[in-house]
Amino acid sequence: MKNLRLLVLASLLSLNAALSQIIIDHKSTDLTLVPEQWISAAKEELHIAYGHTSHGSQVTDGMSGLVSFTGGVGGPQFEWNNGGYDGALDLHDYAMGGDCGYYPEWVDNTRAYLDDPANADVNVIIWSWCGQISSYSEQDLIDKYINPMVQLEADYPGVKFVYMTGHLYYDLYENTTLRNQQLRDFCSANNKVLYDFADIESYDPDGTYYQYANDNCDYYQNTDPGSYLGNWAINWQNSHIEGVDWYNCSSAHSQPLNANRKAYAAWHLWARLAGWSGTTGSHDLEKEQGIMIYPNPAADYLLVNLFSRKDGTATIEILDCTGHSMKSIQKEDLVHGNNTICINTADLQPGFYILKMTVSSVSATRKFLISR
Repeated sequence: MKNLRLLVLASLLSLNAALSQIIIDHKSTDLTLVPEQWISAAKEELHIAYGHTSHGSQVTDGMSGLVSFTGGVGGPQFEWNNGGYDGALDLHDYAMGGDCGYYPEWVDNTRAYLDDPANADVNVIIWSWCGQISSYSEQDLIDKYINPMVQLEADYPGVKFVYMTGHLYYDLYENTTLRNQQLRDFCSANNKVLYDFADIESYDPDGTYYQYANDNCDYYQNTDPGSYLGNWAINWQNSHIEGVDWYNCSSAHSQPLNANRKAYAAWHLWARLAGWSGTTGSHDLEKEQGIMIYPNPAADYLLVNLFSRKDGTATIEILDCTGHSMKSIQKEDLVHGNNTICINTADLQPGFYILKMTVSSVSATRKFLISR
């Protein structure tokens, strides 16, 4: 029994770590994939403080342009302001002075902001770079960005800190590429939240990758400036319909299409931080609440992780492959946020089963295998 408890604990830690990792990159730029209820959840639950200088404004200028672009009924869906008034997303733009390339000022400004009682509701901190990451050494990135972020996470456990890569910098291509990849590797290995600024502006909406490009979306054949080939964003804009396929907006140091895609990715980020799993499918509990089962195949236990938007009750039923009920469990104490339920499956024979979970009359089913 002791070994089982240890195994359950290890699996819980592994599952919670996987759930905490969020990577937002060019694959997160299709806004139609974000369920409307998770956009609403972001507006209800997030209080965001964003520190940046000019390059970082691409995100919020793109978000402002998105409101006008969607227009009518859709406009208010993506509305944002400082304070979250009238049902908008609460996002304090330029909340903290400077950007995360100014060390230690960005750290000191973050602490001062979070220690101010007026900002007690803030639960998301995000900083962007202006370009300094491109001149950092490997150790600089650790000392001036990664370690301070880790310390902030430890000191403010109620706040989610979003890591960010720097923008593309063609003149310092090699070092920019190394530092951005160093940061990606760290976030992946340590289950962090990453908004991959550089990756987003390396791809056009059709998925074409531009390896040798800059922040203005100019692209080249290689690292020789004489190998200039054009501007992928302008080319794409010229071959598509403004106001339909893309929208015009301010985009510091770059093109409107770049800011469009940064805005789409930002809403993916907000929805993920609100609890969306990042997957889409049929209208079931996965979309409404967020549900995962682990391990699968299972042996003597099955973990059910449920993100609940409010306190409530979950009813779980285990069915065999013919639909007959084998086990029924009622969990009375769901709380807002992540809930993990451990189900003893030691009394079930090896084979395929169906887990049915019902929360607030909304049901989801998941297949799993018991194998010993």
